[in-house]
Amino acid sequence: QVQLVESGGGLVQAGGSLRLSCAASGTSGSIFSINAMGWYRQAPGKQRELVAAISSGGSTNYADSVKGRFTISRDNAKNTVLLQMNSLKPEDTAVYYCKAFARATIEMGFRDYWGQGTQVTVSS
Repeated sequence: QVQLVESGGGLVQAGGSLRLSCAASGTSGSIFSINAMGWYRQAPGKQRELVAAISSGGSTNYADSVKGRFTISRDNAKNTVLLQMNSLKPEDTAVYYCKAFARATIEMGFRDYWGQGTQVTVSS
């Protein structure tokens, strides 16, 4: 299995910045392969939505609402993905989840793994 641990959430004023980090690890000590990684968010009463995603090759995809403000990056050697969030708005308030499409061992196929989520609150 693959475990994802997020960090970096918190409370920030509108216009401020936060950086989220997600580290992936294998319960057996290593991960065979990680394909795409991404960040999703879920606000109260709303469905979970894609914020940004990045392929193993570095191609990125962003939700229209965060383009120009958020930047996703990854370190393949460390199995980590970062989300730099600038010019934050109150509507960015949500629980942010890290996701990895990964193959834990050579015997297993690719599947989605999710982190536990980290709260981001932007005050006006």
